[in-house]
Amino acid sequence: MKKILFVLAPLAIAAGLAFNYGDPLPIGSDLPKADIKMQDVSGKEISIKDVVKDKGVLVMFSCNTCPYVVKNQERTRQVAAAAAKLNIGMIVLNSNEAQRTSDDSFDAMKKYATEQQYKWNYVVDKGSEVADAFGANRTPECFLFDKNLKLVYHGAIDDNPSDGNAVTRHHLQEALNALSTGSEITVKESKSVGCTIKRIK
Repeated sequence: MKKILFVLAPLAIAAGLAFNYGDPLPIGSDLPKADIKMQDVSGKEISIKDVVKDKGVLVMFSCNTCPYVVKNQERTRQVAAAAAKLNIGMIVLNSNEAQRTSDDSFDAMKKYATEQQYKWNYVVDKGSEVADAFGANRTPECFLFDKNLKLVYHGAIDDNPSDGNAVTRHHLQEALNALSTGSEITVKESKSVGCTIKRIK
């Protein structure tokens, strides 16, 4: 039995590392990698700083195929529309570098963005560099920054990523509303539920 446990222990540790790259940015952190240019599905090179608006910016890590991304797609569109009305920028990053030759290739991203009628920037996070800097591990995973580019909310879109009909609190929408009015964000962090970001090991 001891021999079995000895063999399984490193596997358990490895599995844990596969699911979590590192700790996410603490609330109050400065926006990292703000000036890095990333290829947008439009073909342009875009940085996070390029999309910042007067009230701040929403950075979302996503992809093309994760079931949780699909389940949250309509909610993502609603959030994007709300952010635009509230003068908050938005950018979506695909950091699945390990799938760049398949489901999360640039061509696949362009096709998915067209099918889903994206009206926001959807960019390639090459080498998962920005995801690494954010400590992002899931898709979808949201980071909201204020006008001073300080992190004010991190986590999920709402409290039920699996079932949009069972949502009781819209965490991200509440944070967007509070940010736009200068009010206190009461829930600053929530648990992101979704697929792991596929990094190159």
